[in-house]
Amino acid sequence: MSDEIHTVSDEIHFASARDLARRIRARELSAREVVQAHLDQIERTNPEVNAIVTLIAEDAMRQAREADERLAAGERPGPLHGLPAAHKDTHATGGIRTTSGSPIFAEHVPDADELVVERMRAAGVITLGKTNVPEFAAGSHTFNPLFGLTRNPYDPSRSAGGSSGGAAAALACGMHPLADGSDMGGSLRNPASFCNVVGFRPSPGRVPSWPVPAGWATLGVQGPMAREVADVALLLSVLAGPDPRSPIALETPGSVFAAPLGRDLAGLRVAWSPDLGGAVPVDPAVTGVLEPAAKVFEELGCAVEEACPDLSGSDEVFRTLRAWHWDIALRPLLDERRADFKTSLAENIDAGRSLTGADLGRAEVLHTALFHRVREFFERYDALLLPVSQVPPFDAALEYPEEVAGQPMHDYLEWMRSCFLISATGCPALSVPAGFTGDGLPVGLQIVGPHHADFAVLQIGHAFEQATRHAWRRPPLAAG
Repeated sequence: MSDEIHTVSDEIHFASARDLARRIRARELSAREVVQAHLDQIERTNPEVNAIVTLIAEDAMRQAREADERLAAGERPGPLHGLPAAHKDTHATGGIRTTSGSPIFAEHVPDADELVVERMRAAGVITLGKTNVPEFAAGSHTFNPLFGLTRNPYDPSRSAGGSSGGAAAALACGMHPLADGSDMGGSLRNPASFCNVVGFRPSPGRVPSWPVPAGWATLGVQGPMAREVADVALLLSVLAGPDPRSPIALETPGSVFAAPLGRDLAGLRVAWSPDLGGAVPVDPAVTGVLEPAAKVFEELGCAVEEACPDLSGSDEVFRTLRAWHWDIALRPLLDERRADFKTSLAENIDAGRSLTGADLGRAEVLHTALFHRVREFFERYDALLLPVSQVPPFDAALEYPEEVAGQPMHDYLEWMRSCFLISATGCPALSVPAGFTGDGLPVGLQIVGPHHADFAVLQIGHAFEQATRHAWRRPPLAAG
C-alpha cells in the first residue's frame, strides 16, 4: 500500500499543535472534542503499533472538561491549554503508572511529576497516559518485557527506533500532537528519523531535569518531539528556562522559542558530512535520500561544502560517561535483581562499575578538547548536516542492526554513532524528515548547530521542512 499525503488541517488528530491551541483558545473547538478525537485515533491505530502503553482515557476526558470550564470562566489559558499528550514512560507522572519498561517497576506509581511533566501540565497539557520505551530507555529500539515491541507506523515489520519510540510512533499516527522525550545517544533523534517526525536534542541545561542522581551531568537531556518544527519550538518554549533545582539550567527564558521561526538562509555557511569524514558507515539507502536533501540548502541560498569537525575521542567520551551514568543510576537494582535486566544493559552497568577515577579523568580531558575543536569548527560554519541514523528502520525482530553497509556492528550502540558522537559534543541537534527510501521508509536529516544555538537550529530545520514538506506524508494505517 502506498503512503498517502494529507494536509495538517484535514482532521483534528493531524492538526498542528499551534492550530489546535489557537482554536481552543478561540472556543472554535473544545478541549473535550480535541481529546476525544485523539482517543478515537488511539483506539483505531494503537493496536497496530503499540505506542501508548498506559492509557487514562476517562481521566483525560475529566481533565478536558475541567479545561473547558476554566476557559469559560475567563481563566487565562496556558500556551498548551487543552492539548493532549502521553508522556515518556521513564518520565515520572504523579498518580500515573511509570514503569521505565522494567518488570522491577511494573506497578510503580510516583507521588509527583518530574520537571518536564510538571511544566507541560502547568501549561495546560491534558495527560493521556504513557508512551513505550526500551528497558530503562537503554538502546534505540523500543521493546521491553512488560509491554513488548513498538512497531513502525510506515512498516509494522520495522523498528520505530528509541528510546522515545512510543512517542514518535504515536505522533506519526496522530495519537497526540506533542510529546516529551529524552536523548543520551540519539533517543529523540533516531525515533524521529524512523517515524518521519521531528525530534530535538537541546543544549544541555536548556531543558532542566529534576530529579536526577547526577545533576551536573550533560550527556543525557530531555526535549520535545512533534510532527512539525514549529510545534517542537512551541513545546520547547514551555520546557526551557531556568529552575533552581537544576545546577546546569540555562538562564534564557523559554519564551524566546515562541518567536516565529521564519528566516532567510541566504549566505549561511553549511557543512555537509554524509559519513563524518569516513568515521561511520552509512547504508546507501540513507545517503541516497540525503544527498538531494543537502542540495536543498544550496537552493535556499546557503554555501554548502563537505566538511566535518574532528570528533576524535568522542567514542571514548560517550561510552565512558554513559557507563558511569548507568552505574550511578542502576547499580543497586542490578545487584538485587540482575535476572530482571536485559543482558546488554547489565553489561553497561558492569562496565560503569569497573571505571576508575583515571578513566573518568581521561574522559573529561577528552571531552574538553572535543568542545574546543567543535567550537572552532563552528566559527567557520553555521550548521552541520549529517544523517540521523546510519540505517533506515530495521527489522523489528532484531535487537539492533548486526551490520551497516557491510561492516559488522559489535554491540547495540555502534550503529548509533552518527547520533552519539554528536551527543558528546554538547551541541543542539535536530532530526527533521528528509524523504523516503525506495521501500517507503522514512529518513531523517540531522542538523547540528554551535553550542547554545538552539533557536538557530530550529530556524534552519523549519526552512528545510517548508521547502521539502516531507513531514506531511502520513503512514497508511493512520489515514482515514
